[in-house]
Amino acid sequence: MSSDIEVDGAVIRKGASVMWENPPNHFDAMSKMLVRPENCATKRVDFRISIYQPKGYVAPHRHTVQEQIYHIQAGEGLMELSGQRFVVSPQDTIFIPPGVEHAIYNTGIGDLVFYVITTPPEDE
Repeated sequence: MSSDIEVDGAVIRKGASVMWENPPNHFDAMSKMLVRPENCATKRVDFRISIYQPKGYVAPHRHTVQEQIYHIQAGEGLMELSGQRFVVSPQDTIFIPPGVEHAIYNTGIGDLVFYVITTPPEDE
């Protein structure tokens, strides 16, 4: 039974009702797909929370049409943008336009927790 509350297409989703997933090319990393076309009426947004354990990372990659925003909630790590690495920590926000190669690594001693907003939800 879903714990979602829906009103005219709007949804309130209890985070605990969403299972953790291990997306492809993510290592020691899990995500909760909170808003996606598969679980909401959205056609334009992928919104998730991710937790990377120490040493966790996503392999360097780029998107053809997708824009992404990462917002760090807890922990520390390295954000790689076009081969350059930058330390990121809580309250840092990263915008990644299409075509920019990127990766994120948990180089800290605790979990790296961050939100990811991607639009559109699928790359072409």
